[in-house]
Amino acid sequence: MKASYRTPLRAAILLASLLASGLCAFGQSVGNSTSVAGTVLDPSGAVVPNATVEIRNPVSGFARTATTNDTGGFVIPNVPFNPYHVLVTSQGFAPHVQDIDVRSVVPMNLSISLKLQSSEVVNVESGGEDLLENDPTFHTDVEKNLFDKLPLESQSSSVSSLITLTAPGNAADSNGMFHGLGDHAENSFSVDNQPITDQFSKTFSNQIPLDAVQSLEVISGAPPAEYGDKTSMVINVTTRSGQGMTEPHGSVTASYGSFGTSNLDFNLGYGGSKWGNFISASGLNTGRFLDPPEFTVMHDKGNQENVFDRVDYQFSSKDSVHVNLGFTRSWFQNPNSFDAETASAWNGLVAANGGLGPNGLPVGPTDQRSQIKTFNIAPSWTRLISNTTVFTLGTYVRRDQYNYYPSSNPFADLAPDLQGETVGQNRTLTNAGIRPEISYVKGIHNVKVGAVYQQTFLNENDSLGIVDPTFNDPTSASFNPVLAPFDLTRGGGFFAFHGHTDVKELALYTQDSITKGNWSLNLGVRGDFYNGLTTHREAEPRLGVAYHIKPSSTILRVSYARLLETPFNENLILSSIGCDNAVLNPLLGCSSTGFTPLTPGWRNEFHAGVEQAFGKYLVFSGEYIWKYTHNAYDFSILGATPITFPVAWDRSKIPGFAGRVSVPNFHGFTALMVFSSVAARYFTPQVSGAGAAPSAPAGVFRIDHDEKFNQTTHLQYQMGKRGPWLGFNWRYDNGLVSGSVTCAGGDCNNGPLGSASVVDTSILSPDQQFEAGLFCGPARALPPGPENPTGTPLRSSLGTNLCPANQYGSSLISIPAPGKEDDDKNLPRIAQRSLFDISVGHENLFRGDKYKWSAQLTVINLANRVALYNFLSTFSGTHYVTPRTVTAQVGFNF
Repeated sequence: MKASYRTPLRAAILLASLLASGLCAFGQSVGNSTSVAGTVLDPSGAVVPNATVEIRNPVSGFARTATTNDTGGFVIPNVPFNPYHVLVTSQGFAPHVQDIDVRSVVPMNLSISLKLQSSEVVNVESGGEDLLENDPTFHTDVEKNLFDKLPLESQSSSVSSLITLTAPGNAADSNGMFHGLGDHAENSFSVDNQPITDQFSKTFSNQIPLDAVQSLEVISGAPPAEYGDKTSMVINVTTRSGQGMTEPHGSVTASYGSFGTSNLDFNLGYGGSKWGNFISASGLNTGRFLDPPEFTVMHDKGNQENVFDRVDYQFSSKDSVHVNLGFTRSWFQNPNSFDAETASAWNGLVAANGGLGPNGLPVGPTDQRSQIKTFNIAPSWTRLISNTTVFTLGTYVRRDQYNYYPSSNPFADLAPDLQGETVGQNRTLTNAGIRPEISYVKGIHNVKVGAVYQQTFLNENDSLGIVDPTFNDPTSASFNPVLAPFDLTRGGGFFAFHGHTDVKELALYTQDSITKGNWSLNLGVRGDFYNGLTTHREAEPRLGVAYHIKPSSTILRVSYARLLETPFNENLILSSIGCDNAVLNPLLGCSSTGFTPLTPGWRNEFHAGVEQAFGKYLVFSGEYIWKYTHNAYDFSILGATPITFPVAWDRSKIPGFAGRVSVPNFHGFTALMVFSSVAARYFTPQVSGAGAAPSAPAGVFRIDHDEKFNQTTHLQYQMGKRGPWLGFNWRYDNGLVSGSVTCAGGDCNNGPLGSASVVDTSILSPDQQFEAGLFCGPARALPPGPENPTGTPLRSSLGTNLCPANQYGSSLISIPAPGKEDDDKNLPRIAQRSLFDISVGHENLFRGDKYKWSAQLTVINLANRVALYNFLSTFSGTHYVTPRTVTAQVGFNF
């Protein structure tokens, strides 16, 4: 590590340690929220005690109420950035209404004068203008009142499932993952202003528990200058706070459902006017932790334990601190296919030896498992310099430890045509940083000036051995003597790889949000300095303009952003230096020798959109997007293991559109529809990462997270103020690009070339043919089973693997017509699907006042639709959607 980087890092860790150890009882709202305070007066200027002050956003559903004290004052803490409708009522006075726009951590202070009650009717209903937000940046706001009743597919990655269902531009993928606006993993989270730009999914890192989240703001438009690294989609998370809760409030919920899934959650918030603590703890145990490669669930158990604690304390009228603490552990089996359940049948050496491997031990089914431990501490200090200026200093340390455990008998890890090696991994990622920021609000200006310095320490430890006897056969012309010592089928041992690096990043930014009349402008510039295995500097101007046409309740907006895209940190070392290793080079499919380090990419993106209110009960917001990237990232995978590594292509072009339709509360009925169509066109050659082929011919292809169209419609009805509620989801997906599947008269994603009249299906094993839903006339492939451990391949009436093209097809994949396949314009896709989910519940079964019992029943995939997320994806393999899943939940709220 260079000496110039040591001092800032030590300062960040020292500050984090001091704040964590000495100030853990303290904290206040910072980051993506602030407080709204004020004084309520009568016409003579005297204070009005016991007045009710309510702020609400009809689109997000956020609503908070406070009562004025003896001096007429009120405080509503932890208010997320958004516009709000304010309603003040008191006996003997006319209702007071006004609109406010919360856009800065600078506390908002209101002075409210009430008028005496008169016969004049005051309209306190919100109109169409309250549904609009004059902001150049396209985004979606989601509040706890919505996602508490939303049927979510994945309990172990509920935050990403929520984003997929409620924010436009997301293509749904397996295991709770999503592809934001045509990119994979180019998304970042800002949790109370702590940036998290590494992958935040249950196969890479553990997520924050959903019941610790107060609200989400999902930015799909051109991001302001304060955001960097991975910005295809930015998710601002505001956590729940106990500040202002003078009585303890919380809940205990327990649920049980399909696949033996049980869940227990507890949360508690308590505090006063100057302090607060919110804690959440949960435990999950399930028989279907990940989405498996078969609709039938095999070897898929998992559990997760999650603890989150937020502490706030205000020392004085000027100084406050805030601390987030979290720890999560997840352990899970890697789900098996039918092939994996009969692993020994695919290894001729094992089958010929009575089911014993060369080590003399029984092989049995594949038994691969993973464990992830995540620790996070994020203390911050806020100083109110004046009524217009706030200084915030945030620090954070986050650590992920990922362990992948192969089968106890390595020969059980052989998978036909996919995995010829047994692999183990112990990988750690430690991210430490410091973020000072000054916010200034006055007149038409809302200014932020700040910096982010962080270091990410990466350690990768891998062990690998060859278990396929045909992979490096000494009698073959392709025999590689370098691999012979690591061929376990011939008495070899394991190869060990150890890698370490330290990625240093510094960002400086300034931005100003200007509001003048009907105009709203975002002006900013960011400078990023990246120093990892390579170095890069980038100046990034940001510009956004919005105009409010009030007579028609219309907002027009355009924006531009220059962005630096940093490489993925997961297995960055393996991918960057693996091709220089004589052992790893052939195992990673390298086409070149030497280092292939991943370097930062840069992007120009353009957005143009419109927001339109129709009366006071419906609003539409949409945007068209153009993104042009140099060094466009994606992932590749080592066999059928969860060991993935980043790669980069020469460039990408991602055009598309995304939109949202919202119906705020109308007599208990609310609705939300989000939709998008995003192309992901990548251009060869691959320029870095393992397998890099700089000499490949130029060409364009669709990456496997390209999707022509998807939409989610959520309908919700609340029967009265204290009655039951009903929630309903309809998710339609046109289908992601499929992996290798055979077609006629073309090359379907590396499938064999064939004539336009005949298809050769032998590229796939019988189980893979079954997973793909392939058929040849009435014939269908059968997976391996007890009576036929190798499965039954798809055969035509001729009794061969050759199927006439006019009889060939798939029930789960859309395959191009004979001779019509094109890697850019017409390629295999997962078949379109519609999935329906429903939930019904009651928040107060026995009409209690202080103590309330709740109940909920949720059904995912109501029609039990058999469908794929993906098939032989180069990133994640094959996965099916969730079968019909029924979950019952009961809760006690106090």
